[in-house]
Amino acid sequence: MTLDHWLLIAFLAVGAYGLRLAGLIGGQAILRNERLKTLLDDLPGCLIVALVATSLADASPLTWIAAAFALVVAILTNNVVITMALGFAAIFGMQYFGVGG
Repeated sequence: MTLDHWLLIAFLAVGAYGLRLAGLIGGQAILRNERLKTLLDDLPGCLIVALVATSLADASPLTWIAAAFALVVAILTNNVVITMALGFAAIFGMQYFGVGG
């Protein structure tokens, strides 16, 4: 192997362990900072909303109706499994019975 290969391996090793160290230090900083903990508690919900909103951006009105129904189910039940099942049942039922085009 040439010197370039060894340098690449060395830089990648330093980078990989540097990322691990940054994660460890960052994790400890988050544990000590109450504002960051609050922000990260809300992060999963924000990511899910972003994914759903992106999916709905060019979706049909039928999908929007099913999504609204799923939102109502989610608010009423606060249960992910029930929300997914009833949301799927809503869109399947509307397609099966020809509702909404």
